[in-house]
Amino acid sequence: MPSPTRPPRAPRRARRLPALGVALSVPAALAACGTAEPAADPAASTASTAETTAQATEAAAPTPRLALTYDGGAVVLDAQTLDQVADLPLEGFTRLNPAGDGRHLLASTTGGFRALDLGAWGEAHGDHHHYWRAEPRLTEVTYPAAEPGHVVVHDGRTALFDDGTGQVTVLDSAHVAAGDAPVRELTTPSAHHGVAVALADDTLVVTEGTEESRSGVRVLDADGHEVAASDACPGVHGEAVAADEAVVLGCEDGVLVYADGTLTKVDAPDDYGRIGNQAGSEASPVVLGDYKVDPDAELEEPTRVSLVDTRTGTLSLVDLPASYTFRSLARGVDGEALVLGTDGALHVIDPDDGTLQASIPVIDPWEEPAQWQEPRPAVLALDGSVYVTDPATRTVHAVDVETRTVWRSATLDVVPNELSGVPGGAEAPGQHGEHGDHEHE
Repeated sequence: MPSPTRPPRAPRRARRLPALGVALSVPAALAACGTAEPAADPAASTASTAETTAQATEAAAPTPRLALTYDGGAVVLDAQTLDQVADLPLEGFTRLNPAGDGRHLLASTTGGFRALDLGAWGEAHGDHHHYWRAEPRLTEVTYPAAEPGHVVVHDGRTALFDDGTGQVTVLDSAHVAAGDAPVRELTTPSAHHGVAVALADDTLVVTEGTEESRSGVRVLDADGHEVAASDACPGVHGEAVAADEAVVLGCEDGVLVYADGTLTKVDAPDDYGRIGNQAGSEASPVVLGDYKVDPDAELEEPTRVSLVDTRTGTLSLVDLPASYTFRSLARGVDGEALVLGTDGALHVIDPDDGTLQASIPVIDPWEEPAQWQEPRPAVLALDGSVYVTDPATRTVHAVDVETRTVWRSATLDVVPNELSGVPGGAEAPGQHGEHGDHEHE
């Protein structure tokens, strides 16, 4: 595996001093979640809460942290050193999603979405910030769901979708771990594997379908009135939000784009051109997506990705030197389109012209497993770096896209599967729909 040719350094936009020693210890509840008061409307939230007893230590700078699931739990790493900070037990197959507050993740577990505190956060004090860190822990805050599915963070709202009931719960991202965060709830006409996006003006973009098929998208205003709708999106799946606030939803024959009160279909160049996993960026009006053309394939191994320009309503394809999977898509700090290939390289694409700018060797070549739940390499862009896991070697690597180098690597005691993280005091990730999800239907 690649190793640094010089002493590891924090990459661009993450060059910080090492965290200092204890400056002040306070109960974490003073800075974040404590014992929550019941919601004003008891029906608006069924989340449970518990008081935090962990002690917080003030740090000189944000402390970004990673979380990696394995069979039986999740390990938490310091994102700058890749040292293990905690090992938390989690039963069953667990998915991880940013909660939207820069500190917590929402783990999709049996019974609902459970808040996982990574123990790193910041507080604004006038013209400056204070940064804190504490021991990571599993909280008792759970938003019940029969089949917890997509979680989408955007503009201070976190939208949860329950595939088992079709219920959408929109939370205030800043208070998601307090247990009294619901600000809006609705249930779609039929349960389905869906997704919802809450926008800054309280507009809600939500899919509709049944357990057998999905093709509908509705847009509701703050009062629940329909402002736009379309049924021209067969197999609707996945979403991303571009820099111009346009929402892009994947279809089996292209995408639907919601912008300025209108839903617009952008056709794929093939009769069947499925886009189901996407990554947006606050630095780019272009959304990166996967692209598949064989409706009968059990394991297609695609070698092209899609780029949807929300300014022009156009879709283009980029050929890659290797295939990839649904955990392979990410966006760089300047909006670069990033794809982790089965050749072990991180491929860097200019989203504006679709040119392949670089292929950075990171891990050994690998093959996509037959089942989507099985461990496979994953990629995460966080706080100026890009992180890549390799289950075959139980390793995680930090990549600097600007210098095209792997600046740090670490060996784990577990086989990593899901990968997520928090900036720990910097701007919360996922504000523009960086979202790739599973493909089981």
